[in-house]
Amino acid sequence: MEAVRVRITVNGDEYVRTVPTSMTLLQFVRDELNFTGTKEGCGKGECGACTVLLDGTAVNSCLVLAYQCTGRSVTTIEGLDREGELHPVQEAFIRHGAVQCGFCTPGMIMSAIALLASNPLPTQAEIREAISGNLCRCTGYKAIVESIDDAARQMAGWAVAQGADAAQG
Repeated sequence: MEAVRVRITVNGDEYVRTVPTSMTLLQFVRDELNFTGTKEGCGKGECGACTVLLDGTAVNSCLVLAYQCTGRSVTTIEGLDREGELHPVQEAFIRHGAVQCGFCTPGMIMSAIALLASNPLPTQAEIREAISGNLCRCTGYKAIVESIDDAARQMAGWAVAQGADAAQG
């Protein structure tokens, strides 16, 4: 079995490991680093449960090899909280009851965050398109779409308020 040395930044911390060339990013974050919030669903890139951000882009971590991430930055669901506070998308999922069994939730949230980074105020159709690669068997997506829409509006309001504070300061 061939192995390779990787240097990957995960959730802001750099990790150096020697891993098999066949190890996926999903296996790396779960088995090597114990970030188990990233879930393994299908293992074929069809369900989105393993979605993480790779340099800010949502990817299915089951389809990316760990060695391909050398020198890159990965964010998992565990990397979202700031000093114990949930990300606004996480808070919105809770408020709207979008968390049922919770298996799809981390991947769904990561896809939502990638969307909002590139499109701060998406339409509900754009939200549905952005999460189309994430399967949920519990909610029917209504609460999930409402959560993302709510989080977008909250985050946009916060940004506007921050800009007003800066202008007055």
